[in-house]
Amino acid sequence: MKTVYTCFCTDVIHEGHLNIINESLKLGEVTVGVLADAASIRYNRFPSVSLEERIALVKNIHGVSRVVVQEDIMYDKVFETLRPDYIVHGSNWTDEPMRAIHKNILKLTEKYGGELVEIPYTFNEKIQRKDRQMIEKLAMPEFRRGRLRKLLNMVPIVKTIEVHSGLTGLIAEKTIVVDGEAIDQFDAMWISSLCDSTEKGKPDIELVDMTSRFRTIEDVMEVTTKPIIFDGDTGGLTEHFVYTVRSLERMGVSAVIIEDKTGLKKNSLFGTEVEQTQAGIEEFSAKIAAGKRAQLSDDFMIIARIESLILERGMEDALERAFAFVGAGADGIMIHSRRKEPDEVLEFCDRFREKDKTTPLVVVPSSFNSVTEEELAGHGVNICIYANQLLRAAFPAMENAAKSILRHHRAKEIDSELMPIKQIITLIEEL
Repeated sequence: MKTVYTCFCTDVIHEGHLNIINESLKLGEVTVGVLADAASIRYNRFPSVSLEERIALVKNIHGVSRVVVQEDIMYDKVFETLRPDYIVHGSNWTDEPMRAIHKNILKLTEKYGGELVEIPYTFNEKIQRKDRQMIEKLAMPEFRRGRLRKLLNMVPIVKTIEVHSGLTGLIAEKTIVVDGEAIDQFDAMWISSLCDSTEKGKPDIELVDMTSRFRTIEDVMEVTTKPIIFDGDTGGLTEHFVYTVRSLERMGVSAVIIEDKTGLKKNSLFGTEVEQTQAGIEEFSAKIAAGKRAQLSDDFMIIARIESLILERGMEDALERAFAFVGAGADGIMIHSRRKEPDEVLEFCDRFREKDKTTPLVVVPSSFNSVTEEELAGHGVNICIYANQLLRAAFPAMENAAKSILRHHRAKEIDSELMPIKQIITLIEEL
């Protein structure tokens, strides 16, 4: 009997999948691959059920002879190990990631033999509703909140991009790139006090109150599913911080990062150029401990941001604080630096990892932007935050458009540099 292989990347089985199976059964004995979590995250979206549950779903389909885990998005290992006579796939090759997969399969059939059989994509109102339900489930607070902890166990480094509005949230949610046969996208979103304040035309001194900042979270959450890390500045008074923790947890935020400074907050970019006061170790540890006591779920994370290198207090002070804050209950440590080279941050990570192998480390490579995610992961970093790039990209583009209109007294000259509004609104899904 001929062998047939098809792969599913889904949390529910609907008539489209059953149609694929029925057409596959006409060709031979059917093996179904279930795409692994790490591959699903890169190609599609975060699974809403476990790999084991997805395997069980497929095993229960009549006619399936065997179920395997497909570890990679591309089919190289499938052909090397199974040598199928037929690869059966839906004919939905419209977007760039799908075209890359299509090209990969054709390359492999030419090398190993076999045939790609394309089944017309099944699309109707019932399937559309199921897809929407899956997305809505991922967006629900109880599902979204715990996703960051799960990601830390799934990927070498959690790629996080700054967002400050619903539109930038959609960019973070839907941007996927294809580089050869590698498909990639962001894992999480960072809601920064700097970008939130700047977007509102306010200085970054904790002037924008939490009620306003929570509205930004709601705007982003309403149109996205990826986990959110919230910039909590200093956390404010301990008595206020515990309420912030409860609010963020209830909203479905995955983590809050608070920095060990006290008094009027000044942006870290200024370093020692302005007067900034670092909180005492005991004082900040007490704030962390109070926040941990206040939270109700095990999913939520409180991450301590250490400003010792920014304020030129030295490596030993930074390490002493890191271990003390972990002892107080911090779920992660963020280390920051203004230097153009990553050396002192990497030294901190190496020395921290000598004593602590498990606590997540967070790095924001804004000034030392030549370092790669792979290099950071090699030094034990778990989360990489691109903290302000979308805002910085938007400002010069908008200013350039404004100047062109003023200069030419019309919009024609700038139009070639603008994205068509129709293309922008396609990001926004209608119910």
